[in-house]
Amino acid sequence: MIKPDRWHPSDGLKLEPNALAAARETERSLALTAGPGAGKTEMLAQRADFLLRTGTCRYPQRILAISFKVDAARNLKDRVRRRCGSALAARLDSHTFHAFAKRLIDRFRPVLAGRDALDADYSVGSPRVQRRQIEFEDMVPLAVQILQTSAVARNAVRQTYSHVFLDEFQDCTDTQYQLIRTAFFGTGIPLTAVGDTKQRIMGWAGALEGVFQTFAEDFNALPLNLYQNFRSLPRLRRMQNAMVKVMDLNAAVADAELAGPGGFVDILEFQDSQEEAEALAEMIQGWIDDEGLPPSEIAVLVSKQPNLYADRLMAELSRRNVPFRDEQNLQDLSVEPAARLIVDFLAVVVSEREPDAYGRLMDALLATGLDDDAAYEQRSRWNRHIDCTRAQVRRGGSAMYDSAALSKLAKEFLGLLGREAIAALSADYERGGRLNEIIAQTLDRITELLALHSDAVGALSRFSEDRAVRIMTIHKSKGLEFDSVILLGIEEQAFFGKRTDERSAFFVGISRAKRRLYLTVAGYRERPRAAVRRWDAARSPVEEFLGYATSTT
Repeated sequence: MIKPDRWHPSDGLKLEPNALAAARETERSLALTAGPGAGKTEMLAQRADFLLRTGTCRYPQRILAISFKVDAARNLKDRVRRRCGSALAARLDSHTFHAFAKRLIDRFRPVLAGRDALDADYSVGSPRVQRRQIEFEDMVPLAVQILQTSAVARNAVRQTYSHVFLDEFQDCTDTQYQLIRTAFFGTGIPLTAVGDTKQRIMGWAGALEGVFQTFAEDFNALPLNLYQNFRSLPRLRRMQNAMVKVMDLNAAVADAELAGPGGFVDILEFQDSQEEAEALAEMIQGWIDDEGLPPSEIAVLVSKQPNLYADRLMAELSRRNVPFRDEQNLQDLSVEPAARLIVDFLAVVVSEREPDAYGRLMDALLATGLDDDAAYEQRSRWNRHIDCTRAQVRRGGSAMYDSAALSKLAKEFLGLLGREAIAALSADYERGGRLNEIIAQTLDRITELLALHSDAVGALSRFSEDRAVRIMTIHKSKGLEFDSVILLGIEEQAFFGKRTDERSAFFVGISRAKRRLYLTVAGYRERPRAAVRRWDAARSPVEEFLGYATSTT
């Protein structure tokens, strides 16, 4: 335990002044807005480190962190574990809104009455069946109802958590905000809401307008802005700042603060998409072979429809044996908590050099809320099982690395863990046969990858394509970062939506790059066979977007 005035950011990291003030705040709620790359997740991790190490969050109370996506919730949990260690990180509960809501429903289900009453073995699915099944969209409203109805439920939540983090708060819907307000309004529990209004690209989901202002008024929150983009080198930051001057002039910084020669931005113009594909594939291969750049540090982003815009590039990458990941086809499975659990377990037992997989595995296996003795016993039990399985693999030799043997090990592991514990990883797994479907798809995918790799470790690493070039939409790249980014097809025919929305999306895309950014334009894109809607072969550049790249040097 250290005194608050003696705390410094862990791992020797340096935070900008507003981020440091936010991390050390002990009394007020906070409303933080930040641009891409400003270190929002890092600030939350450092704030958790401060609260836990200084005892501001007093044992046995906990920190509640709510995100909008499963991978974001997991990312924050992983970051906190790296900053303050597993023991303290165990006191942070990181959930999605729906996962948090389901926990409330499961614990206080008897509060629900009338048409909302639920049996103990209720499920989540479609359609809604009275008492037996609720739909995914019902979970947050039912959780709100429980908190509004039951003082016991409200007090239980308020006594459990001393601090609350709300990540990507710009995407908060009215019902989700009602859940937070009902749980914590008037309690004095400090809430830290973090988000970026420039990245509110989930407006279709009903995101509130002015949610930060509403939150600040309700919780007397101190507004702070984080402007510095620590992800990108100066040349890239100057381009981003040029866009900020158009989107939000008051948020721009003086160009003199972004001086420096680091970073690279260029525009590549091609006659057609085939010429583009060949040149980009050759360039990417050179980055990997000649520079030694890991493929996972390379991303190709498109505005929409990567299967149509990047089809020729993927063909050229395949011809050159450059590993790539088509996010549209693989991301949904690879980020499934059950799939990640299986792959991490297998990676740990077939190799003793997978610390990241081991850390994720233990986070998933160790139940939250355990006291120290119970947590130690549970960790020891799983370590014994891992050691025994490793010994089994070594004794079996090469025969243990085929798909049948690995599937058998995975099924034995899942059987030991139990279906209830696995289903608790995601509310989706309560619906029908979704969990069985994910398990089957995961084992099938591992079998496919084993056919392409001579070793099981390589096959398992390819499952999430951690060692591959990433090809995805700008939307799916949100929150990610790469050394080198190619934005493919900066053309009016690709960015055909409302200009303010497309400008925001383009800003998200360019801010994914840390060191190197290329923008491509093709004069002609032949209609792909898979195209089913309008497709204009003749192309014209988005002059405004390209202008940001040429306006600064």
